Amino acid sequence: MSHHTDPFAPALHTANQWLRTVADRLGTEDRIFAHKAVRAWLHTVRDRLPVGAAAHLSAQLPEILRGIFYEGWIPSHVPVAHDGPAFISQFAREAGVSPEDAVTLAGAVTDAFAELFSPGQLDHVLAQLPVKLRQILLGADFREILAAAAVFTPPDIAPLADLEQRIQALTDAVAVLARGLEALPGSESATTAQVSAAQQAHRILLAEGLTGPAARPH
Repeated sequence: MSHHTDPFAPALHTANQWLRTVADRLGTEDRIFAHKAVRAWLHTVRDRLPVGAAAHLSAQLPEILRGIFYEGWIPSHVPVAHDGPAFISQFAREAGVSPEDAVTLAGAVTDAFAELFSPGQLDHVLAQLPVKLRQILLGADFREILAAAAVFTPPDIAPLADLEQRIQALTDAVAVLARGLEALPGSESATTAQVSAAQQAHRILLAEGLTGPAARPH
């Protein structure tokens, strides 16, 4: 059936484009696995946002993914507690992976969505979540997530560990910006690389609460 006779064809085409981008970021051709990862990301993030913020996020999604986003959603039950281990557990369960793999997988889906959302929109969503959940969504090391939850880190060591983590985030952000500036100035590819580097550095800083949402251009 052609696009001219199937009113659902454009929506299906756009959803498949998004799914292909996620699969590419995951390094897999398994579209079913990519679909499960997207579903897990959408549901775990959705459940921790207020109703208004969830509606704002859903507006960025293609029609079919928007349906997945609202699947099983009960507005009166959100937002749920901002608990890191519970977030990881829900994501792992819905994606069908281990808790250790869930954090890496969540970070990969976040990177893919950063390419697909309108500029600044994903940062706006992440800014509404606590630092520990942003770290998960940006693929922070699983052991660091547990340490932040005081599973491994004694209270007297935690402030120092937090400071070291923030310094490392600043170092990573500077390194990303430096790589983006290596391209020859004046070319279109250089501009694209610099914009991409700036966005990536912003997400690194946002994960640590070192900056606010990116300002939208007027």
